[in-house]
Amino acid sequence: MQRRGLLTFALAAAGGIFALSGKRAQAAPPDKQKVVYHLSDADKVAFVLGNIRNHYEGVGGPEHVTIALVVHGPALKAFQTAQSNPDLARRVGEFHKDGLEMNACGNTMKATKITLADLLPGFIAAEQGGVVRLAELQGQGYVYLRP
Repeated sequence: MQRRGLLTFALAAAGGIFALSGKRAQAAPPDKQKVVYHLSDADKVAFVLGNIRNHYEGVGGPEHVTIALVVHGPALKAFQTAQSNPDLARRVGEFHKDGLEMNACGNTMKATKITLADLLPGFIAAEQGGVVRLAELQGQGYVYLRP
């Protein structure tokens, strides 16, 4: 009889601990999301920027998410100051103020003879290349998105 009572007590205690641990996990604030967007297609520039805007709005603002954008290949030309349209320049400026980390592929910059001075303000060079930067960010826990 004592064994049965002891077993019942142990199971009840374990269930109580399990229930309390679940409540504590639910009450803890969610971690800040970390997301990296990959952009290489010139025809997807507006779409990806729209996704980033929607992401900020969907989580309640830039204070709830850290977003990085890695641009390489043909898409990088769209961000050249001389090539960009005023709407694109405005959106990029807003994102920069929101804390968006904008990475320009160093390999694409070398191949196309584009410098950081040629790009809209806020870009930093991914010296080792865009794909290397993507892998680094994923290694830091960023979720990879390629719309």
